Amino acid sequence: MIIAAIIGGLILVLVGLDWFLPDSGHLKESAGIVQAFVTVLAIVFGGIFAFVKLELFRDFVPHLTIQHEVSHRPIGTQYVHIAVKATLRNSSKVRVIIRGGIFRLHQISPLEDEEVEDLYSQVFETREFNKFLWPTLDEIYLSWEENTLVIEPGESPSETVEFIVAVDHKTVLIYTYFYNPHYSERAQAPRGWGETTVFDMA
Repeated sequence: MIIAAIIGGLILVLVGLDWFLPDSGHLKESAGIVQAFVTVLAIVFGGIFAFVKLELFRDFVPHLTIQHEVSHRPIGTQYVHIAVKATLRNSSKVRVIIRGGIFRLHQISPLEDEEVEDLYSQVFETREFNKFLWPTLDEIYLSWEENTLVIEPGESPSETVEFIVAVDHKTVLIYTYFYNPHYSERAQAPRGWGETTVFDMA
C-alpha cells in the first residue's frame, strides 16, 4: 500500500507539472523521463504483487506424485521379503530437485487389543484423527548430492528398497517421503511429498 501511494503521488506530480508548465521544454523532458521510470516501477511492483498475493504463477510450483508398487515373497519358514518401488512423477511445469528420502515400514496387524486401544486413545488426545502412530518395523533413509536427483517436468524416475520382516506380520503400512530442505516456504513450495500404502501379506 505504501509503494502504491508513493507511485500514485509521483504520477500526480508529473501530471501537474505537465499541465501547469506546458511551455517549459526542459522540465517537460525531465518529467517524461521520470514518468517512464515510474511506469517501469509500477509494472515491476505490480508483477511482484500479483505473484505473491494473487498467485498468478501458482502452476510453476514444484509438485510430485508418488506411486507405490509393493511385492512380497517368503524367505525360508520364518521371514518375508518385501520390495517397495516408489515412482516419482513430476506433474508440475518446473524441475524438482530431491535431496533426501525416507522409506518407513509400519506394523498394522497382528496387534494386541491393548495396543490398538492405546493407539486409539492417543489419536483422541492429540485430536489428529488421521494420524495413527503404528509401530515401526524398519526405516531406510536415502540422500542425494545437489543436482544428483533432478526430475524434469513429465519425468518419472523410481527408487526401490527392500525389507525383511517376520512371517507373522500380516498387514503393513508403507510410508515414503521425498524432500528438499532448500525449497522456500515464501514461494509457497512444499518442502516434501509423501505417500502411504497399506499392504496385506496374508
